[in-house]
Amino acid sequence: MRNFISKAAEAIPPSGIRKFFDLALTMDDVISLGVGEPDFTTPWNVCEAGIYSIEQGTTSYTSNRGLQELRDSLSEYLKDHYGLHYDADREMVITSGVSEALDIAIRAVIDPGDEALVTEPIYVSYAPCVTLAGGIPVPVPCREKDQFRLMPDALMEKISRKSKVLILNFPNNPTGAVMKRDDLKAIADIVVDHDLLVISDEVYAELTYGGSHVAPATIDGLWERTITLNGFSKAYAMTGWRIGYLCAPEPICDAALKIHQYVMLCAPVMGQIAANAAIRNGEDEKDKMVREYRVRRNLFVHDLNRIGLPCHVPEGAFYAFPSVTSTGLSDFEFAEQLLKEERVAVVPGTVFGDAAKDHLRCAYAVSRKDLKEAVIRIERFMSNLPN
Repeated sequence: MRNFISKAAEAIPPSGIRKFFDLALTMDDVISLGVGEPDFTTPWNVCEAGIYSIEQGTTSYTSNRGLQELRDSLSEYLKDHYGLHYDADREMVITSGVSEALDIAIRAVIDPGDEALVTEPIYVSYAPCVTLAGGIPVPVPCREKDQFRLMPDALMEKISRKSKVLILNFPNNPTGAVMKRDDLKAIADIVVDHDLLVISDEVYAELTYGGSHVAPATIDGLWERTITLNGFSKAYAMTGWRIGYLCAPEPICDAALKIHQYVMLCAPVMGQIAANAAIRNGEDEKDKMVREYRVRRNLFVHDLNRIGLPCHVPEGAFYAFPSVTSTGLSDFEFAEQLLKEERVAVVPGTVFGDAAKDHLRCAYAVSRKDLKEAVIRIERFMSNLPN
């Protein structure tokens, strides 16, 4: 049967995150710091809006672009919160999660042989999506000494005459790194000089702890060169509702919309109604979750450093990214042995690219009690390692 498998599908690896998560599901008494999903439930008023829509029989297709009221709310929200200006009727598409938004964005602009510059460490789906579109993913390392921010010299080293797209994800999964306005200005100069397009996944924009998120499209020269992606999964604990969105200048948005029409048609209507309720009435609950993540981050990162796993303080998202170099184990060895011996699931950094080698992604989107117990188990595991 392998003769029927496409070369593109054959070339992409299975998710390294899911490998550890699936193994953990077969074991008892596991504390999972592996999957990037909030441990909160969707705020009740948001759920209620979705439930009411079903009770009222609102279960049909929507416009391919998405519900008008949701797009209008998003246009207003993006302007008020981030200084982003997108027309709800011409420059926005509601998608089935940010994963779909990323896929259709890449396919809308990548031709076979085009190179996409992909910052690393980065979430596991970016390079495979480029490959499936016929493009060539080119990793651009973000270094620990720079707090995993993208530096101009690292970008310049990877640009070639085939470079077409720069894919950014800040706040970053898995490192929690955040790009400042001055950082983005330096990157913008390179983007303009080399005639690149930016795809910016900002799904963790609401989860920033050291100041407001800076959207690349607000930097001079970048609005007309940027596809902005975002969604509701992380900020509003709505992972299962599968609602994201893509914003871009009209020609690019229209190209992405055509792909969306054929592969998805529209996002689920009840999810779109719930997402609109989240924007309109979910701010208080969202802010409570962000405050709790901040407390967990401070406690967990402090403990990781205390027990001998050096870890920078992440300024966004809900991931700690400690180094295991001092233990003498590789990230895969550490993660596998920790799961088997102490029932703590973490993700080895290597699955996020070579720049993530010898690190672990640990999601602190679990209770303080579980985080405390996880630290106890990790410390015990390390105490039993050979000197």
